[in-house]
Amino acid sequence: MKILVTGGAGFIGTNFIKYIIEKQPAWEVINVDKLTYAGNLENLADLNDQAKYNFYRGDISDKKFMEPFFKQGLDAVINFAAESHVDRSIQDAEPFIKTNIMGTHVLLELAKSYGLNKFIQVSTDEVYGSLGAKGSFNEESPLSPNSPYSASKASADLLCRSYYTTYNLPVLITRCSNNFGPYQFPEKLISLIITNAFEDKIIPIYGDGLNVRDWLYVTDHCRALEFVLLKGLSGEVYNIGGHNEHSNLSLAKKILNLLGKPQSLIKFVKDRPGHDRRYAINSTKITSELGWQPAYTFDEALAYTVSWYLKHQDWWKRITSGVYQEYYNQMYNMV
Repeated sequence: MKILVTGGAGFIGTNFIKYIIEKQPAWEVINVDKLTYAGNLENLADLNDQAKYNFYRGDISDKKFMEPFFKQGLDAVINFAAESHVDRSIQDAEPFIKTNIMGTHVLLELAKSYGLNKFIQVSTDEVYGSLGAKGSFNEESPLSPNSPYSASKASADLLCRSYYTTYNLPVLITRCSNNFGPYQFPEKLISLIITNAFEDKIIPIYGDGLNVRDWLYVTDHCRALEFVLLKGLSGEVYNIGGHNEHSNLSLAKKILNLLGKPQSLIKFVKDRPGHDRRYAINSTKITSELGWQPAYTFDEALAYTVSWYLKHQDWWKRITSGVYQEYYNQMYNMV
């Protein structure tokens, strides 16, 4: 199988490529990434000698750049490429519109023109909006996004749905809960708590800290995507959740305990606009129809993640120090 992975130098894309090359060594993997601030080729440096792996730097919204990959023939596209940080979308929504909506449209058009066996749109539970204290999102839940980021992802999902319905393009949509694990850019909650706590820096927690998220270990997400790629049905949506609900405050306390750091590092800050109160995913469909279920408990995955960041301090300190881009350009001769 020959697959195109977009956004493969990002957090989830990196983990997926590493996972799929190990699990499916006969597959050919093409990785296209624009290499914005959150894309890091250092993550994949150990794959440079892999004959069936190739990286290309480019923008998925650039049709002329993307078209040759489709011309040479592909079996599947897994679209991870996205601007994904809610706070950044509140400050400036334009990059989110361009990549998440326009970029997805370019990929869909090319897939339609050149034929494709499967197009997997990797989306998010945030498209469903906010939940009350009870219940969970299923695949039939209405889309009700509350941030420019989640609105751009919901828009892309609807585009994908329309290409299946109108053109019979074999599109599948996955919506995952909050991921965590190795290689996550240290602006996201768990990686931020770990790296700040290690250096005895303040842990900023929005509002009262009682916003709840369902946490999914990234390797379990990668496994689920493999199930969808091999067994999923065109036109379907599959929710992927970890069944691990934790408030931001309780999560911060748990990580601080693992690191032996004082809870006095926690600082409550002004809540962000439109901050969803709770997400929870119902994964019954992918479990019952495709046979996937999480393989890792939350506690063991969190402990491994903390350990990974402690063992890879050079990796995240280059990023948090602000000198990462210079290092990156020198390493890969990029300007």
